Amino acid sequence: MVEPAAAESDRSTSGADPSGDVAIVTELLGRTPKGRFEVMLRSEDGIPMVIANEPLLDDGTPMPTRFWLVDKNLNRRIGQLEATGGVRRAEAAVDAAALAEAHLAYATERDSLIPPTWTGPRPFGGVGGTRRGVKCLHTHYAWFLIGGADPVGLWVNEQLSKTDIRPPEEPFKTFAQPGVNE
Repeated sequence: MVEPAAAESDRSTSGADPSGDVAIVTELLGRTPKGRFEVMLRSEDGIPMVIANEPLLDDGTPMPTRFWLVDKNLNRRIGQLEATGGVRRAEAAVDAAALAEAHLAYATERDSLIPPTWTGPRPFGGVGGTRRGVKCLHTHYAWFLIGGADPVGLWVNEQLSKTDIRPPEEPFKTFAQPGVNE
C-alpha cells in the first residue's frame, strides 16, 4: 500500500525507482497520474502493464477504478474489441450473478482502503465504477490479469486468444495483493 502523504514524484511504491514508474506510466497514459498507484503487473521487460489506483485521488476526488490497464498493446486490442460491440457481447455472454459478485468483490476491496475517518465523497460501483453490467472491458481485464475473479476479464482473455495478438503468457510478474496473490 502507498503511504498517504507520498509526494508527486513518489506516487508509486513498486520497484527500486518509484519515480521511474511514474514517468513510464505517464508516458503510457499520455498524462500524469492524478493520484497514487502501485504497479501490480509488469511485462517480461519490466514495463508496467496494470496499476492499482488508490481509491481517492490526491485532491480527495473518488477514484472508482482500482485496477487500470496501462499496456499500450492490450489497450489497443481491447479498444478494437469494444469498437466492434465487445461490451454488449461480453455482457450477454457472462453469467449476470457472477458479474454482480465480481462488482461487489471489487468494490469491497477498493472501499476497504479508504481511511475509516474519511468523510468526503466516496467511490461508487464495482468494476469501472458501474453498479451492474459492463462499462469498460479494459478495467475488467486489468483486474482479471492480476488475479481477480472477473467473468468479463475471462471473456476478454478468450477473445484476445482468438486474435492475431495473444494475451500475456503465464507466469506474470506480479506484486503481492492481499487475498489475490497469496
